[in-house]
Amino acid sequence: MMHDHFSSIVDGITAKLEQAPGGIHARKRYALAVAKLGRRLYSGNARIAWCGVTAPFDLLNAMGVTSCFVEFVGAMLASTETAEHFIQEAEDAGYAADSCAYHRAVTGAMLKSAMPVPDFIIGTSSPCTAGLAVMENMAKAYKRDLFVLNVPQEDSPAAVRFLAGQVEEMAGFVAGHTGQALSRNRLGEALVLTNEATVLIREIYGLAKQKPSPVDSRFLRDFGVVVALFMGTREGVDICRAFRDELSHRVTTGAMDPSRERIRLMWIQNRVQYPFPMEAMLTDFGAKIVADELNDVTWEPMDPDNPFESIARRILSIPFSRNAGSRVAHLQALAREYRIDGAINPCHWGCRQGTGIRGIISNGLREIGVPVLNLEIDCVDSRNLARGQVQTRIEAFTEMIQG
Repeated sequence: MMHDHFSSIVDGITAKLEQAPGGIHARKRYALAVAKLGRRLYSGNARIAWCGVTAPFDLLNAMGVTSCFVEFVGAMLASTETAEHFIQEAEDAGYAADSCAYHRAVTGAMLKSAMPVPDFIIGTSSPCTAGLAVMENMAKAYKRDLFVLNVPQEDSPAAVRFLAGQVEEMAGFVAGHTGQALSRNRLGEALVLTNEATVLIREIYGLAKQKPSPVDSRFLRDFGVVVALFMGTREGVDICRAFRDELSHRVTTGAMDPSRERIRLMWIQNRVQYPFPMEAMLTDFGAKIVADELNDVTWEPMDPDNPFESIARRILSIPFSRNAGSRVAHLQALAREYRIDGAINPCHWGCRQGTGIRGIISNGLREIGVPVLNLEIDCVDSRNLARGQVQTRIEAFTEMIQG
């Protein structure tokens, strides 16, 4: 069923792109790549690894493994408005209703045999141990081996050595399950492609920082998280180039309407995954999301001659791998660079890692004059959505900023 779903999306987007061959269509090309990944995951023909969010996907791509973080499935189910069915399945099986809905949706899909059976599983302790628990359950249910990357919450020489050793050990684990040893040449080529994509990503975010910004509230939603799945591939470079080119085109043609950007906003953590007119609401009040917390390059160029250390440094640089103070400092830096007027934190229900430090985030941004709207909302489970209340609070927040 899911293979047919993704195949239908691939066919539909491909047909639309063929009808307009001269356009850039970055978002469509990005959606096409995501749909092709989904089709590979459900094809039954690929080596599959379910992973944590901060797993080294360029390393896995270099080793011929089709990999994805499990939260991708939760988001995909929410976007197709089928998540509630699987969430209910997990709750009926005894999983706590106040746990993260991304993980309840994934668990329900596993219980209903709607998840591809992996060849092995790569867990990560960042961004949260709840996701790690899901993969532990998955390993037991599918009787598959689990490798866990324990990510330190500090960026020190000792932490880099510790994590680099684990990454190298992980490569051996993958080789043992695929029967194919890691090619250092192929890994080096993958890291060169990662660097090429990273240069383009820096350009994308540099363009987004302009005032008025060439992005609209939807253009870069979830980009920073999902594009990581394509690192180390030519496809990833092509996706990034399309986004860079489209933003450059918007700038050179003056396609930005300042009247739609009276308020520049930053979105913290996860976007709402099910159909919900958040962006339209913001537009009605003259507000626009120009920055996302997870849309940033925090790492230095990868060194193909020292691949495991480079990968470790990148993982440690991601804000979700750090302590709360480091995360707040990162948000403050983004707010200054993008000249933000306010920030929205969805406070995703069940997310101890995200919602648990909302007070610290609010205080940290308030220190630099940036107010934060903390919305009590579930980004995946829409059953308890109070649409009218959300709209009222957004209206009051934007009025307060303008006042």
